[in-house]
Amino acid sequence: MDSRTVAADRGWQWIVEGFRMFRGQPLTWIALVVVMLLIWLASAMIPLLGTLAINLVSPVFFAGLMLACRSADLGDEPKVSQLFSAFKTHATPLVTVGGIYLAGNIVAVGIIFIVAGGSALPTILSKSGGDIESVRSAMRSLSLGVAVGMAVFLPVLMAVWFAPLLIVFHDMPPVEAMKRSLAACWQNTLPFLVYGVVGVVLSIAAFLPLMLGFIVLLPVLVCSIYASYKDIFPAADAAPPAPNPLLP
Repeated sequence: MDSRTVAADRGWQWIVEGFRMFRGQPLTWIALVVVMLLIWLASAMIPLLGTLAINLVSPVFFAGLMLACRSADLGDEPKVSQLFSAFKTHATPLVTVGGIYLAGNIVAVGIIFIVAGGSALPTILSKSGGDIESVRSAMRSLSLGVAVGMAVFLPVLMAVWFAPLLIVFHDMPPVEAMKRSLAACWQNTLPFLVYGVVGVVLSIAAFLPLMLGFIVLLPVLVCSIYASYKDIFPAADAAPPAPNPLLP
């Protein structure tokens, strides 16, 4: 499964195509995302264990969302039950991806605290204020720590981006899928940069009407990830052409 490099403006087109897919069955897509968010909230109520568990199984749920995207792409109606379908078929490799992603998050956060120093955040958040130079120094240290942590985290995110799709659609082993995903994202830095900027702008806009815009934006972004997969992996699960009514 070879990836290709696409033009920078495709980053915007992924979101356009995601909206087109969402518009076909908006209530179903909203229901899928709402169920996913409720699962996240429920897991967050279990101290530590819930957070660890949901991070491990998130790729399994994400693969379910991608299966729903493929159904819509093939002209079928996505179903809420598809959110759980990958548990039956690819749970082990997807949980492996979740474990690697969780480890990457932990390492990135650890690096932020190591580079920034343990006192940087308490100094910034201190109610007593403290002298302005100490606060400035703490902010510089924290900014450097976040920059270094993000430099570590971004390759992990790139490795995970397409991995669940490659696993559930093509039965790739988890490490191989993550390598292919990292390479594909690296090849397409510019379109992903455009995609990220547009996503941030739309997220800011979604905040304005009491965050109600996220009811539409989140499902659109889910569908846009499938659009990016089909664009970068052109041999992947393309919908069959519509039948020609002029042919027997």
